[in-house]
Amino acid sequence: MHILSVHNYYQIRGGEDESCDSEIRLLRDNNHQVSVYHEHNDRIKKLSSLEAAQRTIWSQEAYRHIQQTLAEKSLDLIHVQNFFPLISPSIYYAVQESQTPIIQTLRNYRLLCPNGLFFRDGRVCEDCLGKPIPYPGVQHSCYRDNRAASATTALMLTVHRLLNTWSDRVNLYIALTQFARQKFIEGGLPADKIVVKPNFVAPDPGMGTGKGGYAIYVGRLSVEKGLDTLLAAWERLKTPYPLKIVGDGPLSEVVKDAETRVAGVEWVGRRPLEEVHQLMGEATMLIFPSKWYETFGRVAVEAFAKGTPVIAANIGAIAELVQDGDTGLHFRPGDAEDLASKVDTLLSNPQQLGKMRETVRAEYEQKYTAQQNYHRLMEIYQQARDNG
Repeated sequence: MHILSVHNYYQIRGGEDESCDSEIRLLRDNNHQVSVYHEHNDRIKKLSSLEAAQRTIWSQEAYRHIQQTLAEKSLDLIHVQNFFPLISPSIYYAVQESQTPIIQTLRNYRLLCPNGLFFRDGRVCEDCLGKPIPYPGVQHSCYRDNRAASATTALMLTVHRLLNTWSDRVNLYIALTQFARQKFIEGGLPADKIVVKPNFVAPDPGMGTGKGGYAIYVGRLSVEKGLDTLLAAWERLKTPYPLKIVGDGPLSEVVKDAETRVAGVEWVGRRPLEEVHQLMGEATMLIFPSKWYETFGRVAVEAFAKGTPVIAANIGAIAELVQDGDTGLHFRPGDAEDLASKVDTLLSNPQQLGKMRETVRAEYEQKYTAQQNYHRLMEIYQQARDNG
């Protein structure tokens, strides 16, 4: 097939960008032709506030680009990974004459929530869920802590709900977990148009030894990721234990300060993916302390591939991925005492840890390899073409 991949990259590269690139490589490795229409948020710096707002609601540039691409190329399918904010939903309307099937992967909750996270003031927030006009997101300046930007995002959502864009212009949506699928159904997306396909890890990084003598956190250093819970838990461990924190973000100064006052904490900053996988494989366990409704949890699956158990907050999709007692342990979200207790439990039971390493590697091999994901993706593409 000839597929057009559409994606708006973030200023700080994260799991969504990595997953998009992985799918493109997967398709090309299986002899499909993939054209791309990609934007990058670095471009926002060159736009005025008015230009950025206009593009968020309806990008005429993106509309014309898709029309031109369809005129020049024979496409079998368009796969949208992320249209926000520079591409916009205008692309769905550019397709209508050609009737080319469109698939949208739901990598965040942007269609239901102005900040895309269902998270505000350090806690889960569903105030905009199901509301035709997501005005609470404007009241609380939920997008980038900026009321004008939040109003623009809310207006984009409102306009396209009124136009029935989400229900009429997309053939199929891909949710990454059953949890996320259910949340989108609650938010009004048609249930018969939402299928589930997880992310995957490729190439297979191979199993590690787990003998590095440290725990690891990998991810964005931000409030919704539960960094405060993690650091507070490390102060409560019965016996100090090394913790490597990999990543960067708004709370980097908080983590830097923790290095000087919390025993065992080491901030190693951003690292190339290959090095991150190496660190994961030698870690005793990976900590996933998120406070928001993760749509997936790519880091956890990468840990599975390396044979590393995961201690995860019992919330959102990550609680679905990590099976309590088998591939890791659950703890109460935001509860540092409970997290510390679970870490102490695993550290005091090397036999259980060893068994978990085998289990998590098997979990990766059964669910998250490139081959399995490719077969599922082809099923979804065929379904979209049949229904188109």
